Amino acid sequence: MDNPLRYAAVNCWERYDSAQDQAAMDILGAEFLDFLTHCKTERETVAWVMRHALERGFSQEFSQAQVVRSFRSKAVLLARRGTESLRTGLRLIAAHADTPHLDLKQHPLHEECRVALMKTHYYGGIKKYQWLARPLAVHGVVVLMNGEVRTVCLGESDDDPVLTIMDILPHLSSKQRDETVEKAFIAEKLNVVVGHSPSSTTTTDPVAQRVLEILHATYGIIEEDLYSAELQIVPAGRARYVGLDRSLLGGYGQDDRLCVFAAYTAFMQAAPGSQTQVLLLWDREEVGSEGATGAKSRFMVDTLTDLIEAWEPHCAVRHVLARTKAISADVHAPMDPDYQDVHDKHNAALLGFGPVFSKFTGHRGKVGASEADAEYVAWFRRVLAQKKIPWQMAGMGKVDEGGGGTVAKDMAVYGMEIIDFGPGVLSMHSPFEISSKADLYATVQAYQAFYQSQE
Repeated sequence: MDNPLRYAAVNCWERYDSAQDQAAMDILGAEFLDFLTHCKTERETVAWVMRHALERGFSQEFSQAQVVRSFRSKAVLLARRGTESLRTGLRLIAAHADTPHLDLKQHPLHEECRVALMKTHYYGGIKKYQWLARPLAVHGVVVLMNGEVRTVCLGESDDDPVLTIMDILPHLSSKQRDETVEKAFIAEKLNVVVGHSPSSTTTTDPVAQRVLEILHATYGIIEEDLYSAELQIVPAGRARYVGLDRSLLGGYGQDDRLCVFAAYTAFMQAAPGSQTQVLLLWDREEVGSEGATGAKSRFMVDTLTDLIEAWEPHCAVRHVLARTKAISADVHAPMDPDYQDVHDKHNAALLGFGPVFSKFTGHRGKVGASEADAEYVAWFRRVLAQKKIPWQMAGMGKVDEGGGGTVAKDMAVYGMEIIDFGPGVLSMHSPFEISSKADLYATVQAYQAFYQSQE
């Protein structure tokens, strides 16, 4: 018998067990895996969003009712005008398009032991050992001195070569085994293998020279062009279903492209509402949201200011933001079956029980955290209850075990109501993250309900 005084989390597989929901879930999962396969950098993600938005009739002219604007190909904002005044606030969902990866250093190419290597500098929080001895690809752009942009994507096609980072053999790793993980795997040894055959044109670093000859023949670039390039080393290969039942979704970059995809899908499926609906994708979240395209930049405020001038010129942006209800759409760390000891089980989420509310982030004594107001959380619970959408409330691990941050704190400074709310991801920040197909489906339902909320 149900106890009306206790809250019981609802399993998404049970909530969405109809043939119609299961079929829709399968379609959504397949679409997400394709998105994840082709969007491995923030530039690729923003380009995907821009292309699909323009195909759906969104305009870059703010005189229209459905608009989109990107900034430096790394951040993007979409808006759909509501029936009410902008003074009543927005329904805004913000996610981030960047993910942990390896960047090529400014002077990447060198040769050691007749092997050509490229040096890297890791971006975001990674476990360095997870990037060794696995197929890697290179994605990005090289800009020539004349301004021409050469797009690079190598290692994804079946007939492409891949790159890799070498690891020491176990027979000679006794000293490494005695070290801590932090000391055993050194950032300066995250060098990707790019060649082995020598050039016939020089005896000085002939293998590196051969690599340059191939790059010039393929992309028309010279070594100096690498110094200013944006080239990212990412895991090679497609995103895949995981499990015999194909119930899990596996692939690189789900923090936070799982939320990017869910929010974009919900935004496009949502009917126009009373409040103006906004989708905002940031860059640089994994390194503190700094810079021109991160959440600490002026991109959001400046774009909304232009939007207000076009739609409702006598409205102040500060008033709009102060009345805005927002979601920081970021993934959560659910209970890991093999590492349950780092979680407070009474305050932990599980895969398959829907998107997770994180009232606050930060670490230890809530340092560096934004905390959602009780009134806003209660309002959001009501929105989900009306649609019978499963959800969870959880924290990120035990109090002194660690922690993390999101864009919520950077956006809360404008006075908006905001809370972190997103699906769980296991093996987070690894080259192959795992999420639940059922959670993705529930998250899209939740984001759509938020966009269409009328209160």
